[in-house]
Amino acid sequence: MAFPRAPLPARLTTVVVGLLALALAALPTTAPAAVDQGPRDTGVVIRYTEYGIPHIEASDYRGLGFGYGYAAARDNICALAETYMTVRGDRSRHLGPEAAPDSGLSAASSNLNSDLYFRGIEASGVVRRLARSAPPLGPEPEVMSMVRGYVAGYNRQLRETGADGIGDPACRGAAWVRPITELDVYRHVHAIATISGSGSAVDGIVEAQPPGTSAAARDTVGAPSAARMVRALRARNDQGLGSNAIGVGARGATRSGSVLLGNPHYPWQGARRFWQSQLTIPGRLNVTGASLLGLPVVAIGHNEKVAWSHTVSTAATFGLHEVRTVPGDPTSYLVDGRPERMHATEVSVPVREADGITATVRRTLWSTRYGPVVTAGPGVPLPWGASAYSLGDPNAQNLRLLNSWLGLDRAKDTDDVRATLARTQGLPWVNTVATDRRGRALYADLQVVPHVTDEHAQRCSTALGRQVFPVSGIPILDGSRGDCAWGADPDAVQPGLLGPSALPALGRDDYVANANNSPWLTNPRAPLAGYPRVVGDTGTARSARTQEAITATERRLSGTDTLPGRGFSLRTMQRTLFGDHSRVAELIAADTVRMCREFPDGRAPSAGGSVDMADGCAALARWDGTYGVDSEGSLLFARFVARLGAVPGGPWRVPFDPADPVDTPRGLDYERPEVQKAFGDAAAELRTAGIPLDGPLGDHQYVTRGGARIPVPGAPHALGVLNVVTPVWDPKAGNTEVVHGSSFIQVVEFPGGRGPRAATLLTYGQSSDPTSPHHADQTRLFSAGRWVRDRFTDAEIAASPALRTLVLDGGR
Repeated sequence: MAFPRAPLPARLTTVVVGLLALALAALPTTAPAAVDQGPRDTGVVIRYTEYGIPHIEASDYRGLGFGYGYAAARDNICALAETYMTVRGDRSRHLGPEAAPDSGLSAASSNLNSDLYFRGIEASGVVRRLARSAPPLGPEPEVMSMVRGYVAGYNRQLRETGADGIGDPACRGAAWVRPITELDVYRHVHAIATISGSGSAVDGIVEAQPPGTSAAARDTVGAPSAARMVRALRARNDQGLGSNAIGVGARGATRSGSVLLGNPHYPWQGARRFWQSQLTIPGRLNVTGASLLGLPVVAIGHNEKVAWSHTVSTAATFGLHEVRTVPGDPTSYLVDGRPERMHATEVSVPVREADGITATVRRTLWSTRYGPVVTAGPGVPLPWGASAYSLGDPNAQNLRLLNSWLGLDRAKDTDDVRATLARTQGLPWVNTVATDRRGRALYADLQVVPHVTDEHAQRCSTALGRQVFPVSGIPILDGSRGDCAWGADPDAVQPGLLGPSALPALGRDDYVANANNSPWLTNPRAPLAGYPRVVGDTGTARSARTQEAITATERRLSGTDTLPGRGFSLRTMQRTLFGDHSRVAELIAADTVRMCREFPDGRAPSAGGSVDMADGCAALARWDGTYGVDSEGSLLFARFVARLGAVPGGPWRVPFDPADPVDTPRGLDYERPEVQKAFGDAAAELRTAGIPLDGPLGDHQYVTRGGARIPVPGAPHALGVLNVVTPVWDPKAGNTEVVHGSSFIQVVEFPGGRGPRAATLLTYGQSSDPTSPHHADQTRLFSAGRWVRDRFTDAEIAASPALRTLVLDGGR
């Protein structure tokens, strides 16, 4: 398992991907779709139950989209309006060019770079072209109807409220709050598809200028370092988003059905917040769950027969090609000895200057047949001189996400889930874990992956690629050879992708699990292998969280954990997640206490001298290795583990053994001075912040909502806790906000082939509006370890003590 490394600058750690869309700049563009003014006989009914969860019913898909758009805008109008301003490339016009944009849609360092990037996509025409394409490349008819209705519902809510009447001070009266079009929604979908690819390379794309220009002079560099690139990629993986999902089949469930845990670890703020709803067209569709804000489907959830969730995949959904430029002409390059001109895309961005006057910034964006030229790569600058680098992102051609998710919404069993994923191939960067009422569990990494087989990488990798590809899966290929372009499979939805038959999947009746490692140990009883390296690795150390998912599941199946009986039910899966058990604590806490007790005079060495550890040693000796809000000593242990990533060679006494991947590495090599100093420095850090070494976690890990502190349970990824929270560390106060972590949590049970029975929790609440009663109501539940009852049937909804019904345009 990997401890976190020292963080690199965000611009470098996130710059790893490409933008095929820029290569399409010659395609024609057309005017945006007209704003839809309202529903046409939609018959929409919205029933709200506890915690503001809407149950939306309509007679058709357009009406369903209308209700979704209306309800989502009521809860999150400012977050949504900012999203549409971003994907239009209008941030600099309204907010100025310098501020940093919401990282939920790109890794741009400034509004100006964000706008240049999104206007470059618009200039390419790719979103318009895909939106008008026939399926499977374009949206299916039901998706088009949902989007059309969503736009009308959003605009209806905005028209009723008006920008000046918005309660959320973040956008009340703002000029950038305006009606939207269908094109805005598809731009947003495209941004989500490319966020892990070209979206995280924005600065490197828009700042790439030919050598000899003033803009390029500061970026003149030598050959990129493979070692630096690999370190940056590992740091990126350690610090990135993640998720857990466990699917338990009939042999692992207490009542011979199935149980699913879905636990995404996503941002608590911005464009990648989840929003929960139930969507019903009587006799045609009945699904409940959550999606990212503004995507009018259920992305993770359950229907009458199937439940599913997603986890962020290890597959490299991007790649680089190194091209040789023509001597004396850096904007031409050679392929098979013949010169080709780079494509130049002129982009203009309106910019509000300090005096309030609007000026225009113009930039030329450059691309090759492989994608955009980029001068900043993963962890390293990339040269543009005798050669240049192009980034390819297969998701730049992906507007199929909504097709995939609507297909999952209607799935009948796990076989249907797998068939839907293969048919649409629209999931951009996630695995799928699903269960059904037949008692089957499925893991499938059927997503968008560039067609780079191991043989292709061996034949076409550059010198840099031969060092980077084996350890990261990111292909860096020789662009001077035409036969080194990405390949094709006959069963792939689009050219350049690995087909579904080349991607890993596993069906079981005991369990499958994924916690963001590769597919290898989805179930250790049946390891997956034989898939291309671009998908993931095998035989390497698993993260502490993957180990926790496997050991917690195996112990529950055998009845050797602390819970009664054996096997999973709704209740025992809930208790497994909110037990907040740390795998790393299990592996090294006892050694940490031994080290602590052996310090001379009870003082640990630190950068500032030594630190009295009496209170800390006693707290760790009492600690049960969990991260509940009342846990004493857990914050000291967390700050210690955060430093162990910098220990040369790692802190382990027993190294990783591929023959024992779940229980190695283990043991703390606590006699090493670097390990002892890491512990002392962690204690000194808490002392400086005024935090007692034995202080309860919730006193120093919290969020503030409405002026009140709410303690937050859970721990960062590196601790091996399933209930992940990634906090903001304030050196004067502790963990005072959550960046990302447990977000929309669901446990779904199909007991004895019946069901479903479910419980959910949206940790930050339905609304981003601080004036809403649903801004932090579920955060308080999260703090207390409580859940929301899932109301799925009409009878369950009608029995809600909080039931409110809203009928739009005549009702049903």
